[in-house]
Amino acid sequence: MMEREERRVLSLDQYQHGVIVNALNDKRNDLIKEKRPTDIVDEVLLKALDAPRKKVRCKDER
Repeated sequence: MMEREERRVLSLDQYQHGVIVNALNDKRNDLIKEKRPTDIVDEVLLKALDAPRKKVRCKDER
């Protein structure tokens, strides 16, 4: 019997997405300075950059 892979889905606004991308890029740069492998950070950064966009209605917060 095959075990199912667990996945996580995040719903981020444009600002939050930018924070994630910048944090991953900073981590990647730190790893490069330390001459350490960046493979996993590269993979996640590309996923964040290529994540599909979905327009949603915003509830009016009062």
